[in-house]
Amino acid sequence: MPIKREMMVRRDSLEQIAINDTIAPEPQDGEIVLKIEAFSLTANNVTYAVVGETVKYWNFFPAAEGWGIVPVWGHARVAVSRHPDIAVGERVYGYLPMATHLIVQPGKVSAGMFRDMAPHRQAMAVVYNQYRRLAADPSHDPAREDARMLFEPLFLTSFLIEDQQRRADWQGTSTVMLTSASSKTAMGLAHVMRAASPGVTRTGLTSSGNASFVEGTGLYDRVVTYDTLDALEIGGTAMVVDFAGNAHLLAQLAARLGPQLSYVLKVGVTHHDESEGAPAAGPKPVWFFAPDAAAALIGEIGPDAFQSAVATRWSGFVGDADAWVKIDHQSGSDALQQVWRDLVAGRAKPDTGYIMRW
Repeated sequence: MPIKREMMVRRDSLEQIAINDTIAPEPQDGEIVLKIEAFSLTANNVTYAVVGETVKYWNFFPAAEGWGIVPVWGHARVAVSRHPDIAVGERVYGYLPMATHLIVQPGKVSAGMFRDMAPHRQAMAVVYNQYRRLAADPSHDPAREDARMLFEPLFLTSFLIEDQQRRADWQGTSTVMLTSASSKTAMGLAHVMRAASPGVTRTGLTSSGNASFVEGTGLYDRVVTYDTLDALEIGGTAMVVDFAGNAHLLAQLAARLGPQLSYVLKVGVTHHDESEGAPAAGPKPVWFFAPDAAAALIGEIGPDAFQSAVATRWSGFVGDADAWVKIDHQSGSDALQQVWRDLVAGRAKPDTGYIMRW
């Protein structure tokens, strides 16, 4: 029988890793087994782990007490099927564990997708439980599979932030500062803003080591490094879209800008090791949760218009992204552990996107 391999991390110490080998599961009637082919690994996955307790990301793929299996986005193939409408060999795209196999209970099956109806997943947002059936998926481009795994989940967040904040007139500010400007979600937001909100100044905040990369993307009107924030000056008021999750950074911005900093939207946690201990200062951050924003927008404009709007922005972004990020294909559990530790420690290069295979 095939072996199932999975990578677990300690919930309270993300650098600690265990590789667990077991017998691959046997499906029951109505279930299928997905064999995971490939998945992307980015700082977004670290965010899933950092907020895993509060946002319940650990609940998708249960693990031993004190351990967690980090969710990823990727492609898989149906290895075994006991569902009448899903055939062995079919390929899907969706939310997967860092593992070689996953049992799914397909429901709400259509030509283009199905949903995992496993009871433990029903309390979480629907967007995480849907699997796209590639044979009838209009978004599937065989030549863009790597880009889809790497950027699409992040880009949807970028799209939704821009839509939400444009409708809110960017909180009445003329400058939007994006922390972790080299992150893929920040770049996606800057790209959509450039197209849909050209009147708002886009300021990218980044480390000195990443400044050249960020400037080279051409996505920002201005790039400011963290070590020069004491000299930061803006005209009018500004809001921060915070992808870093660094409370000290937010406090520094609040101290420098005072009442000019009018709004903070928190999205990600790329600087998770520096997220505690800063004194409270500035406006109280407002959390952005993409599934809620997506549900609200779909409810307003309908699913077809929503998919069309996302696809329009996605097509422009993914073509440009080829010039910014090179794909690094890695294989095996040793490579997976190394890339994960690099991401957790902040050592991963911003111009590299990792696609992992077992």
